[in-house]
Amino acid sequence: MPQPPTTATKGLADDRLIVAMDVPNAVAGLDLAERLGDAVSFYKIGLGMLTGGGLALANELKQEHGKRIFLDMKLFDISATIEAAVHGLAQFGLDFLTVQGDPAVVAAAKEGAGGTGLKILAVTVLTSYDRSDLDAAQMRPGEVSEIVLSRAAAAFDAGADGVIASPHEAAAIRALPQAAGRLIVTPGVRPAGAERGDQKRVATPAQAIADGADHIVVGRPVWTAQDPRAAAQAIVAELGG
Repeated sequence: MPQPPTTATKGLADDRLIVAMDVPNAVAGLDLAERLGDAVSFYKIGLGMLTGGGLALANELKQEHGKRIFLDMKLFDISATIEAAVHGLAQFGLDFLTVQGDPAVVAAAKEGAGGTGLKILAVTVLTSYDRSDLDAAQMRPGEVSEIVLSRAAAAFDAGADGVIASPHEAAAIRALPQAAGRLIVTPGVRPAGAERGDQKRVATPAQAIADGADHIVVGRPVWTAQDPRAAAQAIVAELGG
């Protein structure tokens, strides 16, 4: 008996999947978006594309193609500068913006976002870091997971709409009292069999969602695939309902 079509086979997007546009410039980004079509509704544009037309691409995808946009800037500066920068970025009508998870930075970013719909996501510890990287950066001692949890709680207390953390910490963050109604977005997600690349604290898409993530961020396994659309659809199928 034929099975009912899944989200992937129908070609409908699932915005739990955010595709990282880690491509060189806006031209390559538009080409990727065209190849993915309606299989993807949410894109991350980061620092790597900033000088290659990243903001223009974000605006075009949002305003002309109806996509949701996660601007991954990881902003860090004095409070007045953060507030001014976020105020300017909020005028683009984008969806998510990252700042470093220091409470003063988060609070300033929230002021800058004002009453707009821009959600401020606080970075806890980069998913490419392990304890040896934190030692090299002279970060305080302790397990990485403990530091992530502490930074997440402090960011929520400062007003963050959500946090960026690896899938390994998603369940513990979701259990925090402050996490109620807040977002958890997890990079470091790799479909089964995909290479880790520079990510160290990884999990599969289904595991990340099961552990409490609201959105997963996947880049290279999609845009380096021979058929990016099929790769995205496979991830959506793995997420299930």
